[in-house]
Amino acid sequence: MKASSPPPYPVRITVMGGGNFGLALATVAARKGIPTTLLVRSDDIAQSINTNHTHPRYMKDIVLPARIRATSDPEKALSDATYIVHAVPVQYSRAFLDSVKEFIAPNTPVLSGSKGIETSSLGFMADILKESLGRDRPYAFLSGPSFAREICEGVATAVVVASEDLMLARDLADLLSDDNFRCFTSRDVMGVEIGGAVKNVIALAAGMCEGLGLGTNAMSGLVTRGCGEMRRLGLTFGARPSTIAGLSGVGDTFGTCFGPLSRNRKFGYRLGKGETMEEIKASSTEVAEGVDTAIALVNLIKTECKGYRLDLKFPILFGVAAILEGNLTPREGLIGIMNMPFQMENFDER
Repeated sequence: MKASSPPPYPVRITVMGGGNFGLALATVAARKGIPTTLLVRSDDIAQSINTNHTHPRYMKDIVLPARIRATSDPEKALSDATYIVHAVPVQYSRAFLDSVKEFIAPNTPVLSGSKGIETSSLGFMADILKESLGRDRPYAFLSGPSFAREICEGVATAVVVASEDLMLARDLADLLSDDNFRCFTSRDVMGVEIGGAVKNVIALAAGMCEGLGLGTNAMSGLVTRGCGEMRRLGLTFGARPSTIAGLSGVGDTFGTCFGPLSRNRKFGYRLGKGETMEEIKASSTEVAEGVDTAIALVNLIKTECKGYRLDLKFPILFGVAAILEGNLTPREGLIGIMNMPFQMENFDER
């Protein structure tokens, strides 16, 4: 693929996290001609990337741009970065940020590509970043239907970059966008965060539905109703309905629920086929964020949402959590959802 022209001003990007999505975002930046540093766990991984231009564990068949340079030294990676991209899984983010924050210069903008809710604090990535790196720093959040492998392969992808500072969102969108990777902008950080978290839980349910062999009709209905629960939760937290209906909400949900590369759909599928949580985790090298997020999400709803019978307002989210906690089998859970009392299809009510 032909590289895009670099920006007309000096920029250096550091991507924190050498998993699939970190590799993908580093590839996007490097293809724009931007000097890109990848902060990884170990010297062995860094050497493999710098010498062979491949990661020894993730997407091993993908050749990374030579402009990407990897290191395990946070001081070397972070001290002079113009922009920092955070791509560490949510449940590990706080400890990771605490270990590297002394090397991050004040006011350096941070773009988060991580999605989910922290189980210990019930916080979104915006909360974790502000508590770890300070509230005065500029932050942005990237989400949308964006499988890492397809990004690395140069497949057309559209995402949204959200920030309370729209100028930062626009600068990052201009910096990362090219003919195949398009960034739209938004101020609705909460809407983007909710969409990115909830869609993984819906994908677990969709995978279970497929694994149980319930058919396309059931799966389509489940995903649609799940998007309705996402909208209802978004309204509770002040998200814009248009954000939930956009790339970072419904768009990302479609990709995650129906796409063959989805880790969360695969996890749910294996549950539906009868495997246990322990068996799936033992044989997986990648993190299915929806598993931890599902439990945290229900706890968040119980804490922040008021009203009668929350389980009837969010039956899919509550049902997935009950299955993961071992209180229901996948078949019992999905049959229970189908047997919920009839009600108006109105998710504007909170």
